Amino acid sequence: MRVADLIVKAFEAHSISRVYCVPGESYLALLDALYDSPVKTIVCRHESGAGFMAVAEAKMRGKPAVFMVSRGPGATNGSIAVHVAQQDAVPLVVLIGQVSREERTRGAFQEVDYSHFFGAMAKGVFELHDASKVAETLVRAFHLAAQGVPGPVVISLPEDLLEDECEHKFPAPFPVARPKHALQQMEALQTLIDTSERPLLMAGGEFRGKAGAQALARFAEAQRVPVAVTWKNQDVFDNASPLFAGHIGVGSPAALREKLSKSDLVIAAGTRLGDIATLNYNFPRAPEPAQALVHIYSDGGPIGHLFRTQLGIIADPVALIDDLGRATRVVSSGREQWITSIASFISDFAAFKSQKPEDGVDFGEVVTAIAAQAPKDAIITTDAGNISTWVHRHWKMTPNNLLLGAIAGAMGFGVPAGVAAGFEAPERMCFVFVGDGGILMTGQELATAIQYGGKLRIVLSDNGTYGTIRSHQERHYPERVSGTDLVNPDFSQWGRSFGAHVVTIAPGDDVGANVAEAIGHDGPVLIHVKSSAEALSAYSSISKLRGK
Repeated sequence: MRVADLIVKAFEAHSISRVYCVPGESYLALLDALYDSPVKTIVCRHESGAGFMAVAEAKMRGKPAVFMVSRGPGATNGSIAVHVAQQDAVPLVVLIGQVSREERTRGAFQEVDYSHFFGAMAKGVFELHDASKVAETLVRAFHLAAQGVPGPVVISLPEDLLEDECEHKFPAPFPVARPKHALQQMEALQTLIDTSERPLLMAGGEFRGKAGAQALARFAEAQRVPVAVTWKNQDVFDNASPLFAGHIGVGSPAALREKLSKSDLVIAAGTRLGDIATLNYNFPRAPEPAQALVHIYSDGGPIGHLFRTQLGIIADPVALIDDLGRATRVVSSGREQWITSIASFISDFAAFKSQKPEDGVDFGEVVTAIAAQAPKDAIITTDAGNISTWVHRHWKMTPNNLLLGAIAGAMGFGVPAGVAAGFEAPERMCFVFVGDGGILMTGQELATAIQYGGKLRIVLSDNGTYGTIRSHQERHYPERVSGTDLVNPDFSQWGRSFGAHVVTIAPGDDVGANVAEAIGHDGPVLIHVKSSAEALSAYSSISKLRGK
């Protein structure tokens, strides 16, 4: 058996059903080993697209996914996905073809020292030189990617090593340890909840999946505690519930922060409490929160790292919250008033009111029409940028949905994530929300979707500007537009050139009818929205920003 064949056996042992790649001569033997394997090779059009697809699949499965790139430029193109996996706490295994062993350290063609390049981003970087160590390193890599705070692991494969002979044996995958809470910790948390009048649970990414959503719903109802969801985790709790306290993240208005800051107990569960989840360390406030803070996470590293934490619990947050949800409590009238005030605020906040721009379609009209007509189990992927603000504000998601977005804020995530969603859940309808900046970064992966029979529906906001940066620019340098204008192609023709069905929405068009046409088509669709630049986000406009 070749080392290349053993690597494929490692994929199979770890239940990897597909690998994403852009081919390269530095790992031809590995591509050859995949030829007869049940592991499907997904050939992508750019290494960043391949990496983003693997990140999206890992988010969907809750287990490591794999992408493969060639040395040098291939690895550097794919590095954006490594960064996203680190920022988003996503388990990822990256295989990089390397120059041959005899060429290492000679400055050979496309040679890079990956331990230096990825050292600050990856949980581990391994370069293999000995065929006898390959099996051990691979099983360790998959385990490391998933253990504790999940993240990316990089394996560098010298091309000559892939042809070396090795033993057929491959060790069984290492089990991932999950910490268990103690009874005393649960009792201490219950006491804090019982003595609180205005508690709030902040639910993070560790609640993704059926078990997490069920635990949250049971806990919120039994304990009568409102639940706010952190950035890009909006689907873990029913947004229509009277106990839903909003989506915390980029663009959250001051009014939401002010409402939630009235809490007297914050239970941060399943989140590392980074800058996005805490509204730039303002809620909870660093380093001394205004409220009592409980932090529950499956790894001790983030607990007490930036915030004074009254109670820190290293445990599986899903298991702990699920146990607390089995104890129904009778709460004070003050607690019920707190719940009612939050529900009233969220109801008003989520209601769509068009800005009625004159320079294009209000993108919020399109989002609300799609949310109204989409299947209840629709998958939603978002690219970076203001386009997602309408989705987060006006689409009342439930755990029947699946939201895939990059917490790291990387442009170009939306379309590849939609492609991966089509592979992992082909029976579900997927909507990709992307702007005219992100679409020309990785939109070519529409070709990948079509090559393998994908039926994603891309919703494109074409307003001729890098909207998020324009928002900051108008806030700090009003009317001095520099570096944010875009001159775009005809995206309707662009979509048709790939073979997608195109629905164009221009000012004056019947938005509902156009959305119905796009949803009714059995195949890939581009909804080309000629949207307004004036209505720059779901929270503001150019005129308002300049006025401030």
